[in-house]
Amino acid sequence: MPDLESKLRAWWWARQGLDGSLDGTKPAEILNQAGWARSVGGVGPYLSLFARAGTSREAADAAVAKLEIHELPAARGCTYVVPAADYAIALVVGQSALDADMRTAAKLGVTEKEIAKLEGAVLETLDGEPLDPEAIKQSAGKAVRSLGEEGKKKGMITTLPIALGRLQARGDIRRVPIGGRLDQQRYKYVRWTPSPFAKSKIDQAAALTKLARRFFRWVGPATMKEFQWFSGLGVKAAQDAVKSLGLASIGPESDRLLLPGDVDAFVKFTAPSEPQYALVSSLDSISAARRDVSTLVDAKDRETVARLTFGDKPGGALTDLAAHAIFDRGRLIGYWEYDVDDGRIVWATFAGKKDKGLKSAVDKTESCVRDQLGDARSFSLDSPKSRKPKIEALKKLGA
Repeated sequence: MPDLESKLRAWWWARQGLDGSLDGTKPAEILNQAGWARSVGGVGPYLSLFARAGTSREAADAAVAKLEIHELPAARGCTYVVPAADYAIALVVGQSALDADMRTAAKLGVTEKEIAKLEGAVLETLDGEPLDPEAIKQSAGKAVRSLGEEGKKKGMITTLPIALGRLQARGDIRRVPIGGRLDQQRYKYVRWTPSPFAKSKIDQAAALTKLARRFFRWVGPATMKEFQWFSGLGVKAAQDAVKSLGLASIGPESDRLLLPGDVDAFVKFTAPSEPQYALVSSLDSISAARRDVSTLVDAKDRETVARLTFGDKPGGALTDLAAHAIFDRGRLIGYWEYDVDDGRIVWATFAGKKDKGLKSAVDKTESCVRDQLGDARSFSLDSPKSRKPKIEALKKLGA
């Protein structure tokens, strides 16, 4: 009889569509069912789609070009690739981060009137083909102001990013990835027509409740602390967001909560008896949405995972994956990275076995990375040189 931890892991695995149930599904529906894909200029969104449905990079890029999915500032102001049905929700819940930026800018002497004038100039500038920030700056002229050395210290070189962010949050403009690829952070901007708010408006309270419903559907049973982290909300605001959902605990002594419609399914759920493998990115939603790795690790593996995460220094909580990861039915069983020089995946498992199914999963992902992506950067500043220590550590573990 599987214990509760094993059942939880397998349940998350299945709900995330890593069990093969989403094979062949379109990108927008994958993100709807498994959750928004964290985007930091790395291959995370591509690997999220590939691991669940075998989606090619070409198919993912086509979905972006058709605006079926799009990279937006969303929860906590962080960027996610989200499905079209969630554009308005993502934009509204991300606005608090823009408010914080404006408060910082105000301390540098920037006024609402100044930004409003700049926003008008930007919209006039973008009345045509997509433009990059430099071209927008040149066209907007004196409406863009340098914020000097004090601005640089606060990460605000000019007033332009403030205006671009606010216009995007209102659905007036959107950014277009240069080259159409999600694994980079170079963009042009264009008018958003029709706006995601064209047919209906949504206020922040309603957006946060919708976000809560999605979160607990994606990764429930989850705790309120986990939802607070994902949403960036305080205790009271998070409670307000979920109060109409009727969340139910999975047990009298558990703080893990489910949507009421999922309770019977969870009770009846049985973990698969045969292995099911998948290679995912270091920011896959199976762990990153809750920011919790510890629940995905067997007790006997925790020392190894902690050592790979923290090195020889004493570590804290296992919140983030130390590298791209290998899972079996929701259990973290290993890590992997891509060696550009050799054109192959370097991987190691602490599960104790390497059967044909696991090797096949590695081979499929290796082909995807080598032939379609060219590399497997975790984030924009990741590079073949910077990940060498991880690769050496994996070679040592594998040996």
